[in-house]
Amino acid sequence: QVQLVESGGGLVQAGDSLRLSCAASGRTFSSYTMGWFRQAPGKEREFVSAISWNSGSTYYASSVKGRFTISRDNARNTVYLQMNSLEPEDTAVYYCVADRATPWAIETMSIIDYWGQGTQVTVSS
Repeated sequence: QVQLVESGGGLVQAGDSLRLSCAASGRTFSSYTMGWFRQAPGKEREFVSAISWNSGSTYYASSVKGRFTISRDNARNTVYLQMNSLEPEDTAVYYCVADRATPWAIETMSIIDYWGQGTQVTVSS
């Protein structure tokens, strides 16, 4: 069992940066692929990024590639999402996920093992 708790969301202006964190419980954290999804009001949930268990592979949605960076610290059971050059279109609730699939498979999976409760990111223009 893995429990995920996100933090770091907030209200920022376009062009600003934020770093989201996701703290995971459980001793098996290092064996999971970790990722981030987001959901904006009135829109479907969308994949943002994922990272393999050993940080060897990362995967990004085209909409965030070059602006967002995912990383993890297995010693701290934490995954991060550094978000730069934020745009109003990035406004959404951001969810942390954990699964044993590969980072590129998570994007299209209909069922993912574990989800966090989400953290709100609002980018004003």
